[in-house]
Amino acid sequence: MRFQDKVAMVTGAGHGIGAAIAARLASEGAQVLVCDIDEARAREGAEKIGGQVCVIDVAQRGDVQRAVDDAVSRWSRLDILVCSAGVMDRESFLEASDAHWEKVSGINLRGTFLCGQIVARQMVAQGSGGRIVNVASNSGAFGGRGRAAYGASKAGVINLTQTMAIELAEHEILVNAVGPGPTLTRPEVQGELMASAQNRMPLKRYGTTEEIASVAAFLASDECSFTTGHVFYADGGFTIAGVMEG
Repeated sequence: MRFQDKVAMVTGAGHGIGAAIAARLASEGAQVLVCDIDEARAREGAEKIGGQVCVIDVAQRGDVQRAVDDAVSRWSRLDILVCSAGVMDRESFLEASDAHWEKVSGINLRGTFLCGQIVARQMVAQGSGGRIVNVASNSGAFGGRGRAAYGASKAGVINLTQTMAIELAEHEILVNAVGPGPTLTRPEVQGELMASAQNRMPLKRYGTTEEIASVAAFLASDECSFTTGHVFYADGGFTIAGVMEG
């Protein structure tokens, strides 16, 4: 029960990785505010874990502020933020539209910035530190076809995590990121892991949302006490693989 008496806000918590992280924190004692733009998914997720619901668009400052105010009004504090809201829409670089770029960067990067800033201000006011966990991606570490907007946004999340860690350290707020690799979030449509991914991965399979949640839970816990500004890649070895044949 690492999160007994802790209050957590998890964005994108109605589905996939965000839902698994919210469930993991709740299973270890946290009070969880389940934030998602899809009200039906958020309510379903919250019911499963005994959490509370706040429907927000993370790219809108007013929505994020409302979620933080909701958490504080319910529980008088906010100890943990997990920024998991994101989209991975793909368009080729030559064909990508302004609308595509603005949607992906707005949710993935602007959303992480707004949530991090507003929650950090609350944590500073409380004076008791906190934990912020951003969900990055190994697509932020190197390029990928069709991922101009997505990869750039996740690279931005990585740099933002480092900057937040530096500036918030004096307030005992630790900021890290989990970087998922190929993760099975929609088994009904994802099918087998593509060969090009398997060829780059020592562990030749999809990760599960629960495996990503395990890493995020450590980064959100008091056990993570001397680590800040890092990306922990939970990706089956994708980012460290060099020559796989020999």
